Amino acid sequence: MLNLPLQPRYLLPPLFLMLFSIVFAAFDLNNLLEFNRALIENGEVWRVFTSQFVHANWAHLGLNAVGIFLIWLLHGEYTSPAHYAFNVCFLALWCGLGVLWFCPAIFIYTGLSALLHGVIIWGAVKDITLSLKSGYLLFIGVWIKIIIEQVNGPDASIGQLIDSTVAIDAHLIGAVGGTLLSIPLAIKYLKNSD
Repeated sequence: MLNLPLQPRYLLPPLFLMLFSIVFAAFDLNNLLEFNRALIENGEVWRVFTSQFVHANWAHLGLNAVGIFLIWLLHGEYTSPAHYAFNVCFLALWCGLGVLWFCPAIFIYTGLSALLHGVIIWGAVKDITLSLKSGYLLFIGVWIKIIIEQVNGPDASIGQLIDSTVAIDAHLIGAVGGTLLSIPLAIKYLKNSD
């Protein structure tokens, strides 16, 4: 039988993350919340953070909701609600600032996928610290995906589905953010291994 993390402390944070995105989509708040380089440069700096939680369309939101669900299945029991919120907020800000500073060709950006790349990397490192070999496979697998995207460019079929260009550089930024976020886990693990 599956041992799913169904306790409210594990279930509610990802549900709230999905709910925020659904509410933003239902009320069509993209014009207010999406990453819009020109508007950010004119002082609407909240967009750096909020852009992670709005989506190009319902298909885009659906893909990211599946990602949230899969990450919950894999790593739902690893964080408290406060720690989950910290990871999501840190990665939302990290990804938004990364797109702002390092992706000058991106003028409009939306979606959770960059943030989710960071969350899955953090979870993979947590797996490793718990001596789960699958953590190594997941960590390496995500980085291989990132490298393939960087070499081959964005997946055209996903781009058609979400009616937007897949921001592969944002995925890279998110994975780097997740790696940085997991450094304390790795340090603690290495100290305890001695």
